[in-house]
Amino acid sequence: MTGGLTGKVESLEMANAPEVVKAPGMVPDDQKFEPRSKGISTARKKKPKELAVITECCTGCAGSPACVEYCPVEDCMFWVPDEDNPPFGRIQIDPIQCIGCKKCLSKGPDGCFLDGCPWDAIVMVDIAEVEKEVGPMAY
Repeated sequence: MTGGLTGKVESLEMANAPEVVKAPGMVPDDQKFEPRSKGISTARKKKPKELAVITECCTGCAGSPACVEYCPVEDCMFWVPDEDNPPFGRIQIDPIQCIGCKKCLSKGPDGCFLDGCPWDAIVMVDIAEVEKEVGPMAY
């Protein structure tokens, strides 16, 4: 017998599950192009001490950026096309969605190499410095 009580319990749990609302970012979704980071979509629970910031060294890795694959937050990292030089572009980070996990970086503690950006185009910036530029940020 398939479904049975187990199936009824699962469908009841799904019906009573709270609706998951995607965390809003600073950048509107219609300005975020593929490739985009995939992962958790809930709002961050606390304000991070540091945020990832993309420098002018970003090349976009010819449309296949390594950093985006490692970001665990949905739509935090996204492609921004270079309108003057298509098909080129670069990656941007939505500061409201960044959790400061450093998975997008290529350098870890003591100079060891990680899997993130091969061009070292991502730096971690203290949250106070970011807020000077964009204003106070909520969690």
